[in-house]
Amino acid sequence: MTDSPERARLLGLTTDLILREGVVDMSLSAIARGIGSNNRMVLYYFGSKQDLLDEASRAAFDRFPRLRDMFTRLAADGPLEDRLLEVWEDLSAPENHAFLRLFFQQFGTVMRDQDGWSAFTDRIAHEWIDATAEVLRREGFDALGARTAAMQLVGLWRGLQFLTLTGVDPEELRAANRATVQAVLTRR
Repeated sequence: MTDSPERARLLGLTTDLILREGVVDMSLSAIARGIGSNNRMVLYYFGSKQDLLDEASRAAFDRFPRLRDMFTRLAADGPLEDRLLEVWEDLSAPENHAFLRLFFQQFGTVMRDQDGWSAFTDRIAHEWIDATAEVLRREGFDALGARTAAMQLVGLWRGLQFLTLTGVDPEELRAANRATVQAVLTRR
């Protein structure tokens, strides 16, 4: 379905809905009711509940400037260590917690029922790792070393995001990030 004003409107309303209420046990009917539409129109514009929720979660991500732009800042000039540390500051910023909660809810939903979620799982398995590995390659890591280090960093950041939402002291999380970043950089 091509973009249309109605599709954009429904996407925006769905994005608002999932940021407000989450995605856990969100049925197609509940989404349609929540956005003032019906199942038929939602399916017409988005194809499936999974496609709608995946697209809405990407739209939600774009509403959080520190998240949306963090890999642009990582790829900018300046000391690599400082840029890697700043990624964590971007991820853990309190204004991003609504998106982090949504991400982990969606991840839990996908792990419970993986059918139809391949776009989401492909994106979370590759997007951040690829972006981080590219920066590391430009900064002197060989291809394999960059990929391995990127997986370690993204795995760390995902785990620290989870701990952020559970209330672990931000200074402890910052220290864990710094120690891992420094260890990774010694392998360059």
